[in-house]
Amino acid sequence: MQSSKGIISDTIGIKAVPLGMNTLSTIDIFASKLMSHSYPTQPIPAVGAVVFKDQSVLLVRRGQPPNLDLWAIPGGCVRLGETLQEAAQREIWEETSIRIRAHRPIYFFDTIDRDGEGRIRYHYVIVDLLADYVEGWPTAGDDALEARWVTPTELDALPVSEATLNLLRGEKRKDAFPFEWR
Repeated sequence: MQSSKGIISDTIGIKAVPLGMNTLSTIDIFASKLMSHSYPTQPIPAVGAVVFKDQSVLLVRRGQPPNLDLWAIPGGCVRLGETLQEAAQREIWEETSIRIRAHRPIYFFDTIDRDGEGRIRYHYVIVDLLADYVEGWPTAGDDALEARWVTPTELDALPVSEATLNLLRGEKRKDAFPFEWR
């Protein structure tokens, strides 16, 4: 509902916000209330990018749940109007400072996490794309605690998310990667 002073919505707890304020915009507040990542009202579309360089794969250590402190393929949520490729390129840049060129989907999965009462705390539908490394050095950003290139041997010593292990070590990977990655 529009007022002369701003936007008012009783249903999600937003009060009148003066237009032209130099703080969080009303739309940002509205969007964060409407599309909360925890306890969502519907599945959240997300994307990841599988990037190789010199026989290593780009991974991040997650700084947010789900998979907090686990190493995983970098990625994040798809924004309205973005293609999967655009979302992957943006997310990998935000999380790792690496520029990529995203290509075809190679892995699909969902992450559903329930709380102690059985309520759905997180529900992501994730598409991982194969991507080419373009430039940059891994630097943790956004919600990543660390970002780095990981060799197959190093992967075995790290706490890695189940989906990432399934992707990198699973049988389906044989046809997905441009070379044999063990």
